[in-house]
Amino acid sequence: MLIGLNHLTLSVTGLERSIQFYQNILGLTLNARWDTGAYLSLADLWLCLTLDEHRTSTPHPEYTHYAFTATKEGFTAITEHLRAHGVEEWRQNQSEGDSFYFLDPEGHKLEVHVGDLNSRLNACKQNPYSGMEILIWPQGSAG
Repeated sequence: MLIGLNHLTLSVTGLERSIQFYQNILGLTLNARWDTGAYLSLADLWLCLTLDEHRTSTPHPEYTHYAFTATKEGFTAITEHLRAHGVEEWRQNQSEGDSFYFLDPEGHKLEVHVGDLNSRLNACKQNPYSGMEILIWPQGSAG
């Protein structure tokens, strides 16, 4: 039985550049590093960066991305911080909750989002996606 998300691993071509981005710009804690990788953390998130010299640094064309949570009060500050560091935006927000979509130095698609599954489902209850059925509400939510 699965009980949660364990970790994310991102392949990178510039290990030091990626460590600096995740540690110094996004504020993750650098827990360990070695010649071809690093472990960083943020609350319960465990992020592994692994050197892959065959990877290209351009973003993938699909919507796959990784989202970090921000508070409503802190959203403007983190967005301004990221823009001040010259991050590239890859999408404008079109969904519930404040979101800022940006690329890391390797072209991985990231997002800072205010909200959670419950707030998203509540918004979808009001304006559902085509063919959408809400089957189970998250534990502890009123739905």
